[in-house]
Amino acid sequence: MSDQQLQNLIKMVNQISANNLHHGDEHQAATVVAGHLKKFWARSMKEQLVAYAAEDGEQLSPVSRLAVGQMRA
Repeated sequence: MSDQQLQNLIKMVNQISANNLHHGDEHQAATVVAGHLKKFWARSMKEQLVAYAAEDGEQLSPVSRLAVGQMRA
């Protein structure tokens, strides 16, 4: 996956996270985001995001980081 594709994934997951902050605290929002990613994102997209989070993850919002962590669990 190219760097531009990874940047698009990061942007999308951060937007999804921002749109779900109304679910309560960060952990509740992250659970909703992780569920969305599991249901609707392609395996390759999820794998790339998990790899990025494990390697660096600097550009992920706190909710996005929590969501990726929940996906790995």
